[in-house]
Amino acid sequence: MNLFDAIVLGIVQGLTEFLPISSSAHVALVQQLLGLSSMSKPALTAFIATIQLGTEAAVLLYFFKDIVRIASGWFAGIKAPAARGADYRMGWLVIIGSLPVVVVGLAFKDLIENQLRSLWVAGMMLIVFGLILGAADAFGKRNRELDSLSYKHGIAFGLGQALAVIPGVSRSGGTISVGLALGYTREAAARYSFLLAIPAVLASGLYEFAKSVGDLSGDMMLATLVATVISFGVGYAVISALLKFLVRGSFMPFVVYRVVVGALILGLLTTGNLVA
Repeated sequence: MNLFDAIVLGIVQGLTEFLPISSSAHVALVQQLLGLSSMSKPALTAFIATIQLGTEAAVLLYFFKDIVRIASGWFAGIKAPAARGADYRMGWLVIIGSLPVVVVGLAFKDLIENQLRSLWVAGMMLIVFGLILGAADAFGKRNRELDSLSYKHGIAFGLGQALAVIPGVSRSGGTISVGLALGYTREAAARYSFLLAIPAVLASGLYEFAKSVGDLSGDMMLATLVATVISFGVGYAVISALLKFLVRGSFMPFVVYRVVVGALILGLLTTGNLVA
């Protein structure tokens, strides 16, 4: 992997991590288009885990005040029941909503890391869950804000996030689809989706990085650093732009994009121009 490859992958990761279009599908597709399939799996795993941490750092920075407020409120509520307010409750909602992806990740680890890592799966899921997102966006009532989020709904959001272990589903796409179906506004669903992703992405990213960082050569270290910085900057810009867009815009452009890209991937696989 050279610096050009690293820059391209950093941009792709930053652009697709928070949009409901599946970063895993896009990164896998671009890896193959760049001819990186011959890279060792541990090195590639360490690279991807690290650039994901770059985009997650963007979430931490963008929502820093919210995270500090929620964490402070949660700890205060643990110490004194009288201090249990909205932030204490949101802290528990993030924790509870994170449980499904942990359970699914541990229970189906081998399936996730092997059989599901296929562009056939990614292409089909881009289309299927694109249509699900479109239906949820079109028919959801969109009259609930985050202050009405219940623990039951928090778990439902978490189940949507757990589906993202399948390439092509999209972490934000899964959670936002659930939120829209439950009647939350587009912005509320997206905000909780971003907050909910923090524990899962940080935990999995740090684990994969620690496990495989030793497989990165000196040149790969530099490429990884460059890609991580780029994914952070692009990711931060995407979060800001998406939340502003959702005040008035819909998810339909992303639905159309998902279906088109999914069909393109399946077509290239069928003609032999891509390898699953």
